[in-house]
Amino acid sequence: MAILKLFLHIVSAGLGLFIAAKLVSGVDFFGNYFMLGVVGIIMGLANFFIKPILKAISLPIRIITLGLFGLVINMGMVWLIADVIFSDVLEISGIIPLFWTTIIVWFLNFLLGLGLGLHNKK
Repeated sequence: MAILKLFLHIVSAGLGLFIAAKLVSGVDFFGNYFMLGVVGIIMGLANFFIKPILKAISLPIRIITLGLFGLVINMGMVWLIADVIFSDVLEISGIIPLFWTTIIVWFLNFLLGLGLGLHNKK
């Protein structure tokens, strides 16, 4: 089940960045499909391994903000990948394009998880 979730994070990150680059003004991708796959793999791995640690550390503030700080964590992860690691192939200029890119990646992750039945807690 864990490997399926990891694959889900990778696919949703790569596909989300592709869709954001096509639809969101201020998001530009300058690489080929292979580089899009590499960025998706790195972002998927970060979401799978690092984000749970950040969510655990920030639990008190997430409780105070009724979970909205989770969006800040997600935006920070996307920003870190785009501007620090892959600044030569992925450019997100501004907070609004970053917000919409984060929402697209999150929504795809949610939809794919529903389709694969990963959100059913039994």
